Amino acid sequence: MDQEAEGGARGSSCPPSRCLPAPPQDIRNTVGNIPMEWYEDFPHIGYDLDGRKIYKPIRNKDELDKFLEKMENPDYWRTVQDKMTGADIKLTDEQVDLVQRLQKGQFGDVHFDPYEPAVDFFTHEVMIHPVTNRPADKRSFIPSLIEKEKVSKLVHAIKMGWIKPRKPKEDTPTYYDLWAHEDPNSILGRHKMHVPAPKMKLPGHEESYNPPPEYLLSEEEKLAWEQQEPAERKLNFVPQQYRCLRAVPAYPRFIQERFERCLDLYLCPRQRKMRVNVDPEDLIPKLPKPRDLQPFPTTQALVYRGHTSLVRCLSISPSGQWLASGKDSLPGLGHPRHTGHQYPAPAPWVFPAALGDPTLEPASLPLRSGESSDDCTVRFWEVCTARCMKTLPVGGVVKSIAWNPNPTVCLVAVCVEQSVLLVNPCLGDKLLYGATDQVLESYTPPEEERVQPVQWLTATIEEHSKGIRLTALKQVTWHGKGDYFATVVSDNSSMQVLIHQTSKRWSQNPFRKSKGLVQCVLFHPIRPYFFVATQRYVRVYNLLKQELTKKLMANCKWVSSMAIHPGGDNVICGSYDSKLAWFDLDLSTRPYQLLRHHKKALRSVAFHKHYPLFASGSDDGTVIVCHGMVYNDLLQNPLLVPVKVLKGHALTLDLGVLDVLFHPTQPWVFSSGADGTVRLYT
Repeated sequence: MDQEAEGGARGSSCPPSRCLPAPPQDIRNTVGNIPMEWYEDFPHIGYDLDGRKIYKPIRNKDELDKFLEKMENPDYWRTVQDKMTGADIKLTDEQVDLVQRLQKGQFGDVHFDPYEPAVDFFTHEVMIHPVTNRPADKRSFIPSLIEKEKVSKLVHAIKMGWIKPRKPKEDTPTYYDLWAHEDPNSILGRHKMHVPAPKMKLPGHEESYNPPPEYLLSEEEKLAWEQQEPAERKLNFVPQQYRCLRAVPAYPRFIQERFERCLDLYLCPRQRKMRVNVDPEDLIPKLPKPRDLQPFPTTQALVYRGHTSLVRCLSISPSGQWLASGKDSLPGLGHPRHTGHQYPAPAPWVFPAALGDPTLEPASLPLRSGESSDDCTVRFWEVCTARCMKTLPVGGVVKSIAWNPNPTVCLVAVCVEQSVLLVNPCLGDKLLYGATDQVLESYTPPEEERVQPVQWLTATIEEHSKGIRLTALKQVTWHGKGDYFATVVSDNSSMQVLIHQTSKRWSQNPFRKSKGLVQCVLFHPIRPYFFVATQRYVRVYNLLKQELTKKLMANCKWVSSMAIHPGGDNVICGSYDSKLAWFDLDLSTRPYQLLRHHKKALRSVAFHKHYPLFASGSDDGTVIVCHGMVYNDLLQNPLLVPVKVLKGHALTLDLGVLDVLFHPTQPWVFSSGADGTVRLYT
């Protein structure tokens, strides 16, 4: 049989390794007794005996598949999931019976009988002989040395404080009043707001029973002390000296002092002051360094000399090549001499004049050379060389001068006492100023003459000298497109502000009544707004709707000058009380920031058209250039940083810088002063 079996095995084509049944795979999980929730986010559920990962079975059944399996699978009720391997296991009948017995509270073993008769190992009858008669050991009634050593160590640790008794747990509720500390009448509130009483002053040497001799009062000092009021006395007792402590009597004012102390504690209110420890350097705003804000003018480059009296006003051509300056006369200053060099008179200039008996006169006045000068003159300079190209004697005080901002027109408006001269200086391109004359000469008067507050006349010198003048002009400013300009008269009537149109030679009064003494006016660079500055307010009017839009409060006593940012949303105002107010029109009607950098009155303020710069000139003889960055982000406030103080003008009759002006393209600033000079800082 063995040979046949062996031969049969040899003759079989199946190798032994394939014919024998494979042992069952042992997939026991070796992670141990740990929470299986740790493996929820991993693809495996543990490791087998060989250290290989046991991957979770794929479970892609949704709730519908589970319901169908519950309905169709008859063994669904006895199928459980093994948490160690993640596999589904079908319980056998023995396992199901075990679970059912445990649920009923029965024993797990089927063959265990809890009601079998008990075996009485020991009889209930007392016997005369013991079970064992071995004598007791000596250690059973002698104290243990090991326990004695342990107890001594514990006693020593308790004495040294190394072992502390456990504190009994307080049965405090887990809930509490959240707002109890806000109520001052509650227990928590009163405990939080409790302020300890101030301690009494400690006794000094004068309260000793044997004080030093210098603390004892003389007879004169005692008499003076007795004559003083109790509240005025430095000490409320007279220091005394005793030979020993046994000779010191009872203190007579003890009860009185205790009573006063109780009154102080009871009657004197105490309040907790919340002190905030703030570093003073943190309160100073962190401003950027001036060298990071370049370019801005720093040094004096040129001085334009020629005027013999104070230079009241400045204006620059749109190209930045020519500079016009107006001279004012002061009593007591000498009159300059005439050289006799004359230029041929240019084409007739149009100028609105006479705002009292209002007449506007275009005149043909001769332009004199740079060396000639009259009592009050207008000079035209070349910016780069400081050379005086032409001098225009006007015979009156020049209060304001403004170059037409339109680059296609060569025209300058000059306020001469009661008149406005529109002057063609004939500088630069011959085609440019020739076209300007043609535009002025091409005017045709209307058939019906309209009533207007001024008259436009082409006047000669004789007609100019015969004009009736009752009031004085003090400012002229152009609209951005160059056709309109506005003038300000220094009286308190309703004719203080007039708006003129050059092309139609038409003037109008925009206001019915006066809202105060007008200081200066400006046109908005973009929108149809008109700014009118009185002594304390700046009113913004909408020219299209003909209504008041805003009223800015300057927070100063007397506004002297005003300038508008090229973006149109910010305005600066200078005042005679040494303040410069920056207004953010989108933010508030009150100043965003008040700058008090000057020591005397501000005469003029100006913005640069392209660079984030603004300047102010004052009677202290300085020009302060500041960096004023306006951001496109409406949530970010403008950045105002003073970067340079420019000096150079000498004070004359307590007057310093009278006008400041920026170059239209370069970061240069011009200033005119009472010393008769115009200075260029680059």
